[in-house]
Amino acid sequence: MAINFPIKKKVEHKAANKANLGMELEDMINQSNEYYLVNNKAVIHKKPTPIQIVKVDYPNRNMAKIVEAYYKTPSTTDYNGIYKGKYIDFEAKENHNKTAFPLRNIHPHQIEHLRKIIEHGGIGFLIIAWNLYNEYYLVPMDIVFEYWDKAELDDGRKSIPYSVFKEKAHPIKVGYVPRLNYLSVVDEVYF
Repeated sequence: MAINFPIKKKVEHKAANKANLGMELEDMINQSNEYYLVNNKAVIHKKPTPIQIVKVDYPNRNMAKIVEAYYKTPSTTDYNGIYKGKYIDFEAKENHNKTAFPLRNIHPHQIEHLRKIIEHGGIGFLIIAWNLYNEYYLVPMDIVFEYWDKAELDDGRKSIPYSVFKEKAHPIKVGYVPRLNYLSVVDEVYF
C-alpha cells in the first residue's frame, strides 16, 4: 500500500509593511460596525482620510490611476458615529510592545480633537490591541490625558504601562459576531 503525501507548495511570506500594521484591528472594528449597523444598534463609520490628488495617469478611458496625492490635512480620529443618542468618536491603535503603549503612536491633534469631543458631551476613547498578548482594550480618555499631560512635562513618562491597561482599562471580548464587541464595553463605561 502506497501513501501519497500532498505536494509541497512554496509559501510566499510577505514582508512586514508598517503602513498595514493596524489593518487587522481595523478589519475587526469594521466588521463589528457593519454588524451594529445591520442590526440597528449604532451608526459608526471609518472616517476617510482627506487627500489632494495631484497627478492622474489615464492609460485609457476607463483605467484612471492616481499616481501622486498628498494628505490635505491631518486626519482627526479613525471612527465616529452615533450610539444611543450620543456622539461617539475614537482612535484604534495596534501595539507590538511587551510592557507599554508608546504615546508617540497618538498625534497631538488627535488628543486635542478628543478633548473637544468630551468637552462637548461626546464619548471619546481609544481601542488598543496588544498584539503580543492577543488582548483588546477600550481606554477612556481620562487615562490617556493623564499620561499625555505628564509626558508634556520634562520628567513625564512617554508611554502607558501595560499594568495600567490591566488595572484601569476595559477588556473587549473577541467573538464571531460582532467580531470585537466594543459597544458592550461602552455600555458598561458610559451608560
